[in-house]
Amino acid sequence: MRQRKAIDKAIYEEIEQRKAHPDGSRQDILSLLMSATDGAGNYLNVSELRDELITLMLAGHETTATAMSWALYWIHHLPEVKRKLVAELDSLEDSSDYMAIAKLPYLNAVCQETLRIYPVGMLTFTRVVQEATEVLGYEFKPGQIVAGCIYLVHRREDIYPEPKQFKPERFLERQFSPYEFIPFGAGSRRCIGEALAQFELKLAIATIIKNYDLALADHKPEFPQRRGITLAPAKGVKMVLKGVKTVKSPDKAIA
Repeated sequence: MRQRKAIDKAIYEEIEQRKAHPDGSRQDILSLLMSATDGAGNYLNVSELRDELITLMLAGHETTATAMSWALYWIHHLPEVKRKLVAELDSLEDSSDYMAIAKLPYLNAVCQETLRIYPVGMLTFTRVVQEATEVLGYEFKPGQIVAGCIYLVHRREDIYPEPKQFKPERFLERQFSPYEFIPFGAGSRRCIGEALAQFELKLAIATIIKNYDLALADHKPEFPQRRGITLAPAKGVKMVLKGVKTVKSPDKAIA
């Protein structure tokens, strides 16, 4: 409660500051939200602005940061994975070409396997049954609430052989359907930030691996732990910085 109060105070102060000193040239998220109107020309009120910003902090920052932690753990826990990834990154002619980085096949496979083995979001949002239906022998009646379990789907051996093993190659050998690989949910209500999250994850991991020589603080297995609505590393993936590789410019060293 104390933390929420402090965050709310900072957000409301920023909103009031923006209102007192409007700047039409700004293109940040808060400025865009404050200038947006609905069909009747109404602006978002202060409470609605705060809610939107809190949602972005949770869904757009904490989730991707958690996925980055898992990715760094697996990359450094399995030397062969790190070797292949470093070799692929070193093969790039221009390491500042972000689109080229995002299209690297093994980097993509590592990120997808990271989201498969321990999906940051364990469950889809709930649905309310509208009419009686049957799925795989289970009957659902109107009014019942159901939710998909992303974690269990990603652990099905008929879809992912040896599901407890971290094997990026599975995403190079097969194209999974939108209802087999569902770290962002599925259907028309899948996460709206899916493309941005994956792009951000790939660039962040590539930048860190390309510029820094890291090692796990210990090699004890890392296990998942519920943290609110997310599934995060229980110990926090502690790492040791062993050295800094050649960095061309400060903006390439963002980690």
